[in-house]
Amino acid sequence: MLKFTPILLAILYGLVVYRFSVWRTKRELDERSTELADPRLREIMGRMAEALNIDRIKVHIYEIDPVNGLAAPDGRIFITRGFFRKYRNGEVSGDELASVIAHELGHVALGHSRRRMIDFSGQNALRTALAMILARYIPFIGPWIAGLLTSLLAARLSRSDEYEADAYASALLMKAGIGTEPQKSLFRKLEELTGQRGGAVPAWLMSHPKTGERIAAIEANERKWLGQTP
Repeated sequence: MLKFTPILLAILYGLVVYRFSVWRTKRELDERSTELADPRLREIMGRMAEALNIDRIKVHIYEIDPVNGLAAPDGRIFITRGFFRKYRNGEVSGDELASVIAHELGHVALGHSRRRMIDFSGQNALRTALAMILARYIPFIGPWIAGLLTSLLAARLSRSDEYEADAYASALLMKAGIGTEPQKSLFRKLEELTGQRGGAVPAWLMSHPKTGERIAAIEANERKWLGQTP
């Protein structure tokens, strides 16, 4: 039993850290966000709400500059002030920003935020177990290898979540009569909007799939749903 104690402690530590992170994130979002009130965006969100057969979709603006969308652990949807500013400046269309909201709705509907708590704890335990095993055979660099392997696993799980949320967003956008073109056009400009270039990073190390692969997956889903041959 004692030999499993470090792993059990790692799981417990992961749960504690995650709970603290959830609490800290909620407090931060509560203090630095307001509900989105843009008439054009609310009209588009109304169409998506109708497609989901719900009264409305509530979205908040998170008062930070980086361009991003966020599905909070408590199920709330946020876009950053920086992203909203791109929309107001005409760099992003209303339909493109709606595709971000649809993507974050996908994360909530598919339970990704809740699942990440389990993943986080499991990865922490796996990292500890691998470090213990590898340290016996590869002293000094064993823990580093364990960390690298678990990071690769985390990136792969994250990419899987992104593909699933993309597919959810595509289906919702099509049902709402918006279509997938805004979703794809946003992906094409996203690296420039965020000031990041992912091309230099190997795809298997990235937490998000490459742009071309995401667009290809969206188009494949669209053809399948419409009954079209490749």
